[in-house]
Amino acid sequence: MSTFKKALVQLHVFVFLAGLTGSLGFLIKLNGLVLVFYRILITVIVLWVLALFRKNIYSYNLKTKFSLLGTGAIIALHWVCFYQSIKLANVSIALVCFSSTSLFSSFLEPLWKHAKIQFQEILIGSLSLLGILLIFHFDTQFRTGIIVGLFSALFAAIFSIINKRFTSHIDVQTIQSYEMTGGLLFLLPFVLLLGFNTGFNPMGLIPTPMDWFWLSILAIACTVWSTHLMLSSLKHISAFTLNVTLNLEPVYGIILAFILFKEQKQLGLSFYAGILCIIISVIIQMRRIVKQHRTAQIKIN
Repeated sequence: MSTFKKALVQLHVFVFLAGLTGSLGFLIKLNGLVLVFYRILITVIVLWVLALFRKNIYSYNLKTKFSLLGTGAIIALHWVCFYQSIKLANVSIALVCFSSTSLFSSFLEPLWKHAKIQFQEILIGSLSLLGILLIFHFDTQFRTGIIVGLFSALFAAIFSIINKRFTSHIDVQTIQSYEMTGGLLFLLPFVLLLGFNTGFNPMGLIPTPMDWFWLSILAIACTVWSTHLMLSSLKHISAFTLNVTLNLEPVYGIILAFILFKEQKQLGLSFYAGILCIIISVIIQMRRIVKQHRTAQIKIN
C-alpha cells in the first residue's frame, strides 16, 4: 500500500472512531466541561505511561513546548463546545454543526500559509454550511446547540491547521502528549472553580461507574488511538482534506444516534436535506484530491 493510500485509510478509521464520540458523550451523564476534563485526564495518564515504556517523547525548545500546550487548550475548547452542543440539542445536531469545519478551514488555512484562497474549497465547504442553515432555519428548538456547535467547528479548524505544521517536524507521540497535557492544564482552573461554586458536590462532578467505563473507551480508543491515526495521516494530506473527510463523522455518528437513541423522531425533512449537502461535499472533495494525487504521480513518473 502506498504512503498516500495508507494515510487515507488512517484518516477514515480516525473519522469512524470520531463518529463514536457523540454517542459516548450522550451516554456520559456529565456536563461538557467536566466530561472533557476527565476524558483528557485519562488520555494524559495513558500517553505518559506509554511514553515511559517506549521512551519516545523527544525534547524541544520552550517555544515549541508552549505552542503544543497552547494548541491543546484549543482542542479542549473544541471538545467542551462539542459536548455542550450535544447536551443543548442532541448528538445529530452537534455532529452536523461539526461539518462546517471544512468551511472555516477553507478561509483560515490560506491565511495561515499566506496563500491564495481556493474558491473551489470555499464552494465545497459552503455545501456543509447550506445544510446547517437548513437545520438552523427550521429546527428553532436547537438554535443554542447549533451556535455552540459552530464554535466547536471553528476551534477544530484552527487546531487542525496548526497541527499540520507540527507534523512536519515533530513526532506524533510528542504532539499528543504535550497537547493533551496543555488541554488538561487549561481546564483544571475552570473545573476547580466549578467545584468551589457547587461546594464540591459529587453530583455532576464525580463520574458514576458507568461514566468511568464510557470515559475509558472515549479516552483510549477515540482519543489516544484515533488522534495518533489523525496526526499520522496529516503528514501526507492537507488540513482541508482532513476537515472535509471529517464531514463523514456526522454520517457515522448520526446512524449510531438513530439506532441507539431514536433521534430520527426529533428531526424533520430539513435535517435530511442538510445531511445530503454534507455527503455531496465529501464526495466532491475526495474525487478532487484523488485526481490531484494521480496528476502529481504522472508528473513524477
